[in-house]
Amino acid sequence: MRSLAVVGGGVIGLAVAWRAAEQGWAVTIVDPDIGAGASWVAGGMLAPLSEGWPGEDDLLEFGAASLRRWPEFGARLRAATGVDVFVADQTLTLALDAADAADLRTIADFCGGHGYDMRLLDRAGVRAAEAGLSRTVRAGLLAADEPAVDNRLLVGALRRACDQAGVHILAESVRAVEELDHDRIVLAAGSASARLWELPVRPVKGEILRLRRRPGTAPPPRRVIRARVHGRPIYLVPRAEGIVVGATQYEAGFDTTVTVAGVRDLIADAEAVWPALGEYELAEATAGARPSTPDNLPLIGRLSERVVAATGHGRNGILGVPITVDAVTALLAGDTLAEAKAADPQRFAPSSGGNQ
Repeated sequence: MRSLAVVGGGVIGLAVAWRAAEQGWAVTIVDPDIGAGASWVAGGMLAPLSEGWPGEDDLLEFGAASLRRWPEFGARLRAATGVDVFVADQTLTLALDAADAADLRTIADFCGGHGYDMRLLDRAGVRAAEAGLSRTVRAGLLAADEPAVDNRLLVGALRRACDQAGVHILAESVRAVEELDHDRIVLAAGSASARLWELPVRPVKGEILRLRRRPGTAPPPRRVIRARVHGRPIYLVPRAEGIVVGATQYEAGFDTTVTVAGVRDLIADAEAVWPALGEYELAEATAGARPSTPDNLPLIGRLSERVVAATGHGRNGILGVPITVDAVTALLAGDTLAEAKAADPQRFAPSSGGNQ
């Protein structure tokens, strides 16, 4: 039986390991703390259209290709584990001023030019969609096909699926990829990937809050809510117990300290959009290091005869799970996935190899 080492136990590594094991590989995940990195600190939005912007055509098409795979991927995971990871069916992006409203029209036109339908809403339409929104909201952009998942349910379900498929977990750190003696290696170590191979991946810090609904308070929104407040992006993602609010963005290396300023800004900006959350319980404040690349596309492709990259997904790691799995398993079978071509690591200057 062919052996495969997956370096990294976030959602990307877990999903690749699960599917590879189903396809006959003897799989070992090597990670000292499975699921504890950026995958644990995420909103779970699947929103490539809402984040679309003119000039970022490859990023839009890559994300949309993964979004199309999510219903089948989620159904397959539910069949294997009994866990339904979806928490919302749609995404609503808001405008609080005229400049933001113009940006919503730009996004709608850009996505429409690529064949993706999004609906602009006026003030009344926004209020009809989500009655709990602030009255200062003046317009919205509804993406009817952009759902969200609970990232922690996803981590747990993927771990269960891996266990059922016979994936071995090795709770150790990898010092050098070349020391692994497996037939093939998938490098899915997130922000730490650049420590193991010469790759243009850097950590970008993001702080996130988890708010728990208290008895008698208004329910959370039914959709994902996105907006900009004072130029800062904010999102609210419903959970069974409340709301996830995120996320700040700092070039802070591997520092994942939660700051007072970060929490203050997130709460103030979220309240400006959804006033009732001021009555919620602040259950958790955490930060993670997103693995980002210069062009915001991930790195998925061969690094050597034995090593395949599956890293650099930035803030869209949850979104990118299904297409990354399909691309990596295709590479392991000696094939390629055309829809993942834009993520080929060779688009950057090729390195001389690993840190050998």
